[in-house]
Amino acid sequence: MQTIGRFAPSPSGRIHLGNIFCCLLAWLSARQKGGRVVLRIEDLDTARCPRRYALQLQEDLRWLGLDWDEGPEAGGERGPYEQSRRTALYRAALERLSAKGLVYPCFCTRAELHAASAPHREDGQIIYPGTCRSLTAEQAEEQAGRRAPALRLRVPEEMWSFTDGHMGRYVENLARDCGDFLLCRSDGLFAYQLAVVVDDAAMGITEVVRGADLLASTPRQLYLYHLLGLDPPAFYHVPLLLAPDGRRLSKRDADAGLAELRPRLSAEELLGKLAYLAGFHPSASPRTARELLAEFDWAQVPKTDIRLPESLFNADK
Repeated sequence: MQTIGRFAPSPSGRIHLGNIFCCLLAWLSARQKGGRVVLRIEDLDTARCPRRYALQLQEDLRWLGLDWDEGPEAGGERGPYEQSRRTALYRAALERLSAKGLVYPCFCTRAELHAASAPHREDGQIIYPGTCRSLTAEQAEEQAGRRAPALRLRVPEEMWSFTDGHMGRYVENLARDCGDFLLCRSDGLFAYQLAVVVDDAAMGITEVVRGADLLASTPRQLYLYHLLGLDPPAFYHVPLLLAPDGRRLSKRDADAGLAELRPRLSAEELLGKLAYLAGFHPSASPRTARELLAEFDWAQVPKTDIRLPESLFNADK
């Protein structure tokens, strides 16, 4: 079976080094196997993801030499390639899950869950305590008169495990480690967990390379693949890039964004430095994406988060 990898960025701002690092490894992993690459724009929340950022993102990827075979502009048989245009697919999946009796309305707000001291994971995410799980139809109808509900999926008291292609075996108890999770927000926006499963399956994705911050999402997604009768891809989770002071990079870090970096560095310089951080390029010397194909090796990529060395991304380093 041919490998089909993907980039699935959320265009809520200009891409930064962490985004590029993940895209580079996803591209190298698929291309080294002779595979194809899909670009999907994850713009479910259109208010946070204006079209100009999606257009800029595509231009930035082309500048870096990270091409794709299917996606916006390139086309393909499994589009549209913007999540904002795929909501009918998510709605159909939600209806299938509802027909199994696994979906229920939830009227809790984040503030209420915090105030009620709901349990939290180590990463700060709330473990839903099941507050609305047992509401009767009458109680739910009464609540709905005051507030639009979100929709949650009932999860079983079961262990779900998988072997990550990079990080190794990961195990989670769905009920105790995440709780019933969101499928649709109270404002009608479909949740990431549902959308990503539906899209990866519909687009024939066989390999997902993404940041280690999403490792804990995978058991939830595997459960959705199971319920919907879909074949899951292989997963590879990569370490996060951190600022020199240990902060996680974000689109708010202007010094790590392409708006700041492109005037100072060539694409080859930028990719060479990222490959050096990833452990498979022996120095920070410039390389094109295609030149890195001969060097790429998952075994050399660190499994712990990587702090950016001071000044590495200055033009004279």
